[in-house]
Amino acid sequence: MTSPSAAQQARQQARQRAAELCDLLTKASYDYYIRDRPTLADAAYDRLFRELQAIEQEHPELRGDDSPTQRVGATPAESFAKHEHLVPMGSLANAFDDDEVTAWYERAVKIAGTAVDSAGFSAELKIDGAAIALTYRDGVLVSGATRGNGRVGEVVTANLRTIRNIPLRLQGTAPPLIEVRGEVYFPFSAFERLNAERTQRGEPVFANPRNSAAGSLRQLDPAETAKRPLRFFGYAIAVPGGGGLFLTQSELLGALSTWGIPIAPHRRRCATLAEVHEHADQIEHTLRAELDFGIDGMVVKVESTAVQAELGDIGGREPRWAIARKFAADIAETTLLAIEVNVGRTGKINPYAVLAPVEVGGTTVRFATLHNFDLIRQKDLRVGDVVQIKRAGDVIPQVIGAVADQRDATVPHTAIPSRCPACNTPVRVEEKDLFCDNDRCPGRRLEAIVHFASKGAMDIDGLSYARVEQFIGAELVHDVADLYALTADQLATLDRFADKSAAALVAAIAASCQQPLSRLLFGLGIRHVGQEAALALARRFGTLDGLAGDLVHEEGDGPGGASFEAVESVHGVGPAIAESVVRYFRDPAVRALLTRLRHYGLRLDEPAQAQTSTAFAGKTVVITGTLPTLSRNNAKQRVLAAGGKVTDSVSKATSVVVVGDDAGSKLDKAKSLGVETIDEAELLRRLGGQ
Repeated sequence: MTSPSAAQQARQQARQRAAELCDLLTKASYDYYIRDRPTLADAAYDRLFRELQAIEQEHPELRGDDSPTQRVGATPAESFAKHEHLVPMGSLANAFDDDEVTAWYERAVKIAGTAVDSAGFSAELKIDGAAIALTYRDGVLVSGATRGNGRVGEVVTANLRTIRNIPLRLQGTAPPLIEVRGEVYFPFSAFERLNAERTQRGEPVFANPRNSAAGSLRQLDPAETAKRPLRFFGYAIAVPGGGGLFLTQSELLGALSTWGIPIAPHRRRCATLAEVHEHADQIEHTLRAELDFGIDGMVVKVESTAVQAELGDIGGREPRWAIARKFAADIAETTLLAIEVNVGRTGKINPYAVLAPVEVGGTTVRFATLHNFDLIRQKDLRVGDVVQIKRAGDVIPQVIGAVADQRDATVPHTAIPSRCPACNTPVRVEEKDLFCDNDRCPGRRLEAIVHFASKGAMDIDGLSYARVEQFIGAELVHDVADLYALTADQLATLDRFADKSAAALVAAIAASCQQPLSRLLFGLGIRHVGQEAALALARRFGTLDGLAGDLVHEEGDGPGGASFEAVESVHGVGPAIAESVVRYFRDPAVRALLTRLRHYGLRLDEPAQAQTSTAFAGKTVVITGTLPTLSRNNAKQRVLAAGGKVTDSVSKATSVVVVGDDAGSKLDKAKSLGVETIDEAELLRRLGGQ
């Protein structure tokens, strides 16, 4: 037998040594960042780390995804790819006091009965950070993504690898493919040190830990993220198919800890609702002040995963088995420097407070909402007042009121404007609000174009508020249709535009022509028409002609449009929306605008899959097991397109269960409740063979 060559022996020795070093360094990081019990001196860690770097530099094939060297030094990205989560990352309903938590509990009992009490509750800190999902395949971190819209996030794997307490390789035995959900946060102490260092270097300081954590994850260069000492807490998992691996929330958190995932402290298993209230009070009034990271409440979950499945969720987004118990907002005092106004796209005139900068709940607040002038009158707010500020739900700054005994008696009352601040047109009073009815108002025009370009509408990348202001100031753009006439040569003549950026923006505007009708309807800013109503209208009528008819063509040159009754009959569209839609499309100025948009090649229909059937309109559908030809997500999207709602659990509210192979307990429960069950063939038949 031929003996291995010296080169082969060297490679084998390098492989063995690299594996040893990975194990040593991974354990040392776990002991230091998660157990808080250092087992390796810094100098020794650095020496071993450099040794591993040298081996991997000489033998690049040995550099695995779980190597400690992958935490730093990745190549900067040009953009972020999209990532579809294994299971949607939902959001929680909020409860602002014990009574609202009790009301949530009573709703759960109505559905699941005494099983809720038998299960008990898990009470966990609600970390004030950035939600992420970590994908591990065979125990190795292969991908990390932001929450995004709950279904699709952005891939930020290289940035997440720089976070020292995120394991690159799980310990013990985990499922072959698993998504670990959690929160990335900025410790207060680390945030203060970083800002002190930035001040010394003459760099601008970061505003608050929460926004800084989210912004750090979206750095295109991971080396920048690595400079920011972020940390992570895990709290949930997702696996393909959404199946449950554990009987209780306690078991789940225990498994995460065993795998090396850090868990937030002060989690408590509560046997009764009274214990939940007691723990919330203790966290809010005692423990919160001792923490080195921000929280904005406590999450209460039903402990049993079986009861969680029975309770299900609302619209596939909001679990019925959990609620966020929000804490009282932090309050601070500062000076009201001015009351300014802006004009919204509908003409509503919105007042807001300009404040002397003040820290509220770890955030520097300079502005606060005032809602309307009636509120200003009720609270008798005057420029120069010392006012109390709170962050409602720890997020939106609001003015509670003035500290009257600190007021200068000579300060006049706040005057209510009689004319629009943007165009000087007399205002119209509608209940508590003021409106500008001038369609050519530059303030309305600015907000309308910004809304049209926003992510929920036409999603024109790079068209910021400042850019729109610049285009209006240069008289290049007067309405949304003018965007599609812009050329790169025109933009290149403006300040802060290079040839490349000008071409990129023109390309982004052109690409938006392919957005479906639902996005266009939302982007047009029709009063009362939000994203859901826009989608419902687009799916029901299919095309702009089907909805608006000859109103979008030259007179006499188009098919008849929908009647008021037809619009009102669309699910989720009531009389107010229908009246607004009909009035909008009867406006001659709108007719001219839409004719121009058609000329520029905008897509004026909804994709066929969204209008093929209404077979499941108003019905709640559960899909279980493995279907012969459709993936579960594909089947779900088709049911949604046909007007149905898809949930994960079977209950009395379920209309039909689509059953595949290995359906399991959901099929049994459907039979016990008398819920209709169908197979894939029947599903496709009802969908019209699509």
